[in-house]
Amino acid sequence: MASTSTKIGHGLAKILGIDLHYRNETGSERITRGESVFSIDSADTYVEHEPTTVEWIRQVTPSGHQVVQYFVRLFPFLHWITRYNVQWLIGDLVAGITVGAVVVPQSMAYAKLALLSPEFGLYSSFMGVLIYWFFATSKDITIGPVAVLSTVTGTVVSKAAEKLGPDVPPDIIASSLAIIAGSIVLFLGLARLGWIVELITLSAISAFMTGSAINIAVGQVPALMGITGFSNRESTYKVVINILKHLGRSDLNAAIGLTALTLLYIIRFTCNYLARRFPNRAKTFFFLSTLRTAFVILLYILISYLVNRNHRKKPLISVVKDVPRGFKHARVPHITTDIISAFASELPSTVIVLLIEHISISKSFGRVNNYTIDPSQELVAIGVTNVLGPFLGAYPATGSFSRTAIKSKAGVRTPFAGVITALVVLLAIYALTAMFWYIPNAALSAVIIHAVGDLITPPNTVYQFWRISPLEVPIFFAGVIVTVFDGIEHGIYVTISCSFALFFFRAFKARGRFLGKTKIHSVVGDHLLHDDTKEGGQVTTRKTPTEATDSLRDIFLPIDHHDGSNPTIQLEDPYPGIFIYRFSEGFNYPNANHYLDELVATIFKKTRRTNPATYGKPGDRPWNDPGPRRGKEVDPTDHRPTLKAIILDFSSVNNVDLTSVQNLIDVRNQLDRYAAPDTVDWHFCNINNRWSKRALAAAGFGYYTPEPEGSAIQRWKPIFSVAELGGADSAAAVAERDARKRANKAKHSGNDIEEAASSSDADSLDRKLSVAEAYGPSHGSKIAVVQGLNRPLFHIDITAALNSALANAQRKAH
Repeated sequence: MASTSTKIGHGLAKILGIDLHYRNETGSERITRGESVFSIDSADTYVEHEPTTVEWIRQVTPSGHQVVQYFVRLFPFLHWITRYNVQWLIGDLVAGITVGAVVVPQSMAYAKLALLSPEFGLYSSFMGVLIYWFFATSKDITIGPVAVLSTVTGTVVSKAAEKLGPDVPPDIIASSLAIIAGSIVLFLGLARLGWIVELITLSAISAFMTGSAINIAVGQVPALMGITGFSNRESTYKVVINILKHLGRSDLNAAIGLTALTLLYIIRFTCNYLARRFPNRAKTFFFLSTLRTAFVILLYILISYLVNRNHRKKPLISVVKDVPRGFKHARVPHITTDIISAFASELPSTVIVLLIEHISISKSFGRVNNYTIDPSQELVAIGVTNVLGPFLGAYPATGSFSRTAIKSKAGVRTPFAGVITALVVLLAIYALTAMFWYIPNAALSAVIIHAVGDLITPPNTVYQFWRISPLEVPIFFAGVIVTVFDGIEHGIYVTISCSFALFFFRAFKARGRFLGKTKIHSVVGDHLLHDDTKEGGQVTTRKTPTEATDSLRDIFLPIDHHDGSNPTIQLEDPYPGIFIYRFSEGFNYPNANHYLDELVATIFKKTRRTNPATYGKPGDRPWNDPGPRRGKEVDPTDHRPTLKAIILDFSSVNNVDLTSVQNLIDVRNQLDRYAAPDTVDWHFCNINNRWSKRALAAAGFGYYTPEPEGSAIQRWKPIFSVAELGGADSAAAVAERDARKRANKAKHSGNDIEEAASSSDADSLDRKLSVAEAYGPSHGSKIAVVQGLNRPLFHIDITAALNSALANAQRKAH
């Protein structure tokens, strides 16, 4: 009995004129499309039910347990903090102190790129490493100032300052940018939209990193050489020209900068060489190499002190000068609509840089160290960091590649190492500020150039890009060129836009493949599997790992061999008038027409119209098919077959949409007219999505087209795939049964059985299926259909679809 809601729904449908049963699936009563008494009464059969909207809503609606787990997963440290031990602490201490020694000079140098005082870099580093570990799903990531994001921040600060005037300090603009960008990223993380990062391709990331590194390195050359008189924030090529023009202005700072940069590379090269030369001491040389930045900065602080100690009012070497002790810029961030509107146009690039650097780095090190990150949770981490950081004066921060690599190699055990690093930074903020006065700016520029050098994609990697995907290499170079000749922001947009354009081009111009059938044998060396051979007069059976399956089998390959298969293998359509077509890139509105136009064109080329006399008079013919010239008949030598069936392989199709299904309906109607008075059978295989099945069934696919009343043509034969469930649930019983089958192949040919049964009415179908071998007793085993009897033209694979098409081909005209 129908429920009240069903009755109400049917009543509303009747009032609104909605035909709930618009699909007259077989031209007969709705109950006779294959279910019959058999499919209702037999326990071994299966009728597939369509998914419903209510079912989908239930699937996507979180349960109470899932809601609780959502909030628990916001704090991943709860999972491991209770098991924290001394061994983990030792590893975290070593890694934390090592990273702290690197992050202090680097963060002060990167603050210069953001047009801020050095202390703001320290504030950002402190907040980044202190907050991140609460939300981290990566033990290796170190959040703080990075070269690229600092450069983007500096560009934003520079442009916003021009609009706002001198009344708004640069650090207020940077803090506001951090909060707004952090809030956006935090929202994405809380909404579990971390997958959005996957829209940015590797070629775009590589181009962005390479172009940015070149931009940053060139921009630091004037400070490295002590050259003044022009802006280093112009386009990279302009900065290069100005450097060459003003190279004669170099002063004593060049000696500091060039020697510091040379020393950094010498130390790294020497330590790497010694690590290879003495592998048993590789760890020691690694730590020496890691501390090279701190060593060089300390060395040049000493040199600067000796040079400038009597010239503090007018230093001979450009130095950082005053760095306030403690958190002098701690405050409630001052954000106004004017400030936000001043950098609104630059906000997308800032958010993209936040996402790109952090997620790509964390994923890479997660794979290297055998753990998986949660991208959405990582967005929460950097979002919270950037929202809370400005309260202590921080500016935008994200994951750092160099410091993350150091932390990983130093043997970090848990995210708690960030707390150790925070203590090192805190010590620097309160105890070392007097020493920071003497840090040479040229030495900081050397540190920056040395750090960003590792971000440049080497030629060998670009060559690998070319080998893997040649079309993406021009995108890479386009991003680099735009970054060098315009700016980092536009370089980001160009690479992402080009990657999207390539993706859409491939989707719109996706090409399907017509498949042909061939038989293959599996071989080991030069011997066929399961081949009985005579060795010394004895008949032996070769034992192989694939003994449970037959060596000889049918496969389906593209007829044009564009998949790289051997072109000497002759492939043709599996049967005259039957076509197998495989989609390659999904089947949706962008490519539906492209696919189906190719399908129809090939069918018209390889087949002939079933009834040449379909049009009684020449005037009845369409203009695009005018037929033979007046006085001539249809070519009697045309021996092409008539169209009988089409098999569509949906193995690469996950979803269909209204446009693609409607195009399929139009083509079906077109080909039915072409094949009249016959109809074309449409078989579908490898459909992986229940909603796709529902959509196709709603469009009238999945069941046969009934013959006209009074037709003498043989009736349609349903072919179903069935599977053997086994006489017992144990694996041993299944293995024993398989052994029996292998021992006596003549009696048991395989696990998969397909039985054809004529369908004239419900009773005859019942009777034939009940006595069929597939549904009868099989040595204690149970047999069940794999897919629903109510959709007989939806098949489990191509073989099943082809068998069904062949069984019914005799109904068609030849």
